[in-house]
Amino acid sequence: MLNAYDAAKAGLLLPAEQQMIARRQRLLGPAYRLFYERPLHFVRGEGVHLYDEQGREYLDVYNNVASVGHCHPRVVEAIARQASTLNTHTRYLHDGVLEYAERLLATFPASLSQAMFTCTGSEANDLAVRIARAHTGGSGVIVTQLAYHGVTAAVAELSPSLGKFVPRSAAVRTVPAPDLYRAAPGTDIAAGFAHAVQAAIDDMQRHGIQPAALLVDTVFSSDGVYTDPPGFLMPAVDAIHAAGGIFIADEVQAGFGRTGSRMWGFQRHGVLPDIVTMGKPMGNGHPVAGIAARPEVLKTFGQQSRYFNTFGGNPVSCAAALAVLDVIRDEALQENAAVVGAYLRQGLQALATRHALIGDVRGVGFFIGVELVKDRDSKTPATEETGRLVNGLREKRILISATGPSGNVLKMRPQLPFSCADADLLLSSLDDVIARL
Repeated sequence: MLNAYDAAKAGLLLPAEQQMIARRQRLLGPAYRLFYERPLHFVRGEGVHLYDEQGREYLDVYNNVASVGHCHPRVVEAIARQASTLNTHTRYLHDGVLEYAERLLATFPASLSQAMFTCTGSEANDLAVRIARAHTGGSGVIVTQLAYHGVTAAVAELSPSLGKFVPRSAAVRTVPAPDLYRAAPGTDIAAGFAHAVQAAIDDMQRHGIQPAALLVDTVFSSDGVYTDPPGFLMPAVDAIHAAGGIFIADEVQAGFGRTGSRMWGFQRHGVLPDIVTMGKPMGNGHPVAGIAARPEVLKTFGQQSRYFNTFGGNPVSCAAALAVLDVIRDEALQENAAVVGAYLRQGLQALATRHALIGDVRGVGFFIGVELVKDRDSKTPATEETGRLVNGLREKRILISATGPSGNVLKMRPQLPFSCADADLLLSSLDDVIARL
């Protein structure tokens, strides 16, 4: 599969597209990436749709940042109203950050009773790791083999999905994701994941490293989307606690009702995190993020360090975030994720009966993974076919992406207002593109 820059060089794009890509590369450098062989130029968003410069409508089944819908009028109005009144930092008293903290913390178990705010999920995970190390006195962190937790120096080394050339600290250990699809029949996924975590703990301790934290994305999105069976995280969390470490639940992608049955992904597993990190959908695209934590975990960090984040928790960000909570509640979006998510998975499972390319359908709510394989017996990843399918859907104006170690798992993360009619359009388009591969 060509990337956008190669496609431009090969002359497969329109002159205007080639010019914009060349300008982007000249001004932004080589590290940025574009989606699709024919990249898209969007100029407007509304609800579950994006619109390109020619006014064409695209169904967005990928962007989980604008989770309550692109340009939701209540969020836009809240941002504009507060921006026209006051925006400053958290060294002054302001009701907005306190009201938001109260509303946010009310969605968590009572023990997670204090919040701290940042601008991005990367910062939130960075802060959580700093707090974990201060609280435990340890330095070791355990993550999954293809995890993504952010782009700061501290959490990039905890994000193997960024590539093998990202420096990795000697205090970091990786464990396999809890892959039920490729496990042997009868495998106890909970015991297997806990065993891997315990082995990482043992290896740290053999090398004189004290474990500080187990950090996982609770839907394992970069690893390939692994959500079931509910409860499989509990033994691994018990293992890190027994070793003196803490459990950090990365809810940047799984949180704010996306799993449907629960507000937070960790709640499906019956575990109690020591710290929860949040980002992306928190402000529906406005850059606001943060953590919720047990006070006793924050205590040492607070005694040893001053924390200040110029924009974290500013009045405009908190107004956006409050509006998001209001919309999720008033429009019953968590419930919609449960109902329409189940409808979509049923439709995907029906497609699997007609297309051998679909090896597995998994996920919960509006976080769904569809693994594509060349052969169902060998489960050989259909990486090339997945790339062609993603780009084929793009030509039908359906936006989707892929994940997993072999890039063969379709990743579906529609906005929370996504309807059964939207699901039907996705399913019919998917059916047509697969048939033409």
